[in-house]
Amino acid sequence: MSVDKDTVAKIASLARIRIDETQSEALAGELSNILGWIEQLSELDTEGVEPMTSVVSMTLPLREDEVTDGGYPDKVTANAPEAAHGFYAVPKVVE
Repeated sequence: MSVDKDTVAKIASLARIRIDETQSEALAGELSNILGWIEQLSELDTEGVEPMTSVVSMTLPLREDEVTDGGYPDKVTANAPEAAHGFYAVPKVVE
């Protein structure tokens, strides 16, 4: 798939970035190369290949799901810059 200057302008608009006309030609080539590489990856046969999260096989440690009561707002808000009534106090941001 090749990307032209109009497509680059549309992508820049969607990404809310400003590019010069001189940059659009170079970006079109770079985006075309990236899409070409992705097309090459889609040609690989991955049938029977299990998804992996690491190159080393590992099993994550499991723990029991336990419900804790919490109920200690003084400890939770002890390091807060400002706390009020057991909650974090923050500056008003809505006008």
